[in-house]
Amino acid sequence: MDAREMKIKAAAAALEHVEDGMRLGIGTGSTAEEFVRLLAERVAAGIKVQGVPTSERTARLCVELGVPLKSLDELPELDLTIDGADEIDQRLTLIKGGGGALLREKIVAAASQRMIVIADATKVVDTLGRYPLPIEINPFGQVSTRVAIEKLAARLGLTGELTLRARGEDDVFMTDGGHLILDASFGRIPDADALASQLNAIPGVVEHGLFINLATLAIIAGPAGARVMEPKN
Repeated sequence: MDAREMKIKAAAAALEHVEDGMRLGIGTGSTAEEFVRLLAERVAAGIKVQGVPTSERTARLCVELGVPLKSLDELPELDLTIDGADEIDQRLTLIKGGGGALLREKIVAAASQRMIVIADATKVVDTLGRYPLPIEINPFGQVSTRVAIEKLAARLGLTGELTLRARGEDDVFMTDGGHLILDASFGRIPDADALASQLNAIPGVVEHGLFINLATLAIIAGPAGARVMEPKN
């Protein structure tokens, strides 16, 4: 089973949690896109749902495939969000934001009664940090914000480069909200809660990719099929 087949397996298992009439948060990324494709088939077959996309990219795919959409202002409370992750640990703490949509993803997840994460088995880790942590920052004062993040990392014993995300050599990546992303290659993050709370205290940080106490269930696909993960204390 290749990587895409595993993503489809996870997406199909998550689709079993979708019920008629649901208000759905719809995530961003390659695994979430497989979910959108399967959801579109269910919509064509008659299921009624209303989706809130977490990115312009997801919105375009939903429109193309006929999945009905609303804005989060129109549907401020959601039944379920289904989204992918770049990393997931045994507590179901996540690193997200590889696709650059972490701010909207977190807003949508927080507005949902439940969040189901879909991922392939390579995303499961004992300790977060192998994948660089995306930190979304305001363009204004970006150098000061970067220095503040570096000082915070040093206090927590975290080392590694902060890299300004770019699309190409001379093309800085901008989020849908007009912000920049610093990818922090900290390596092992032993205390995600402390890092998250202290990043939140830096004024120039708009959001970060640590999703804590948001996921209620994870569906992990591997060569043997899909399995369910619940949070462990």
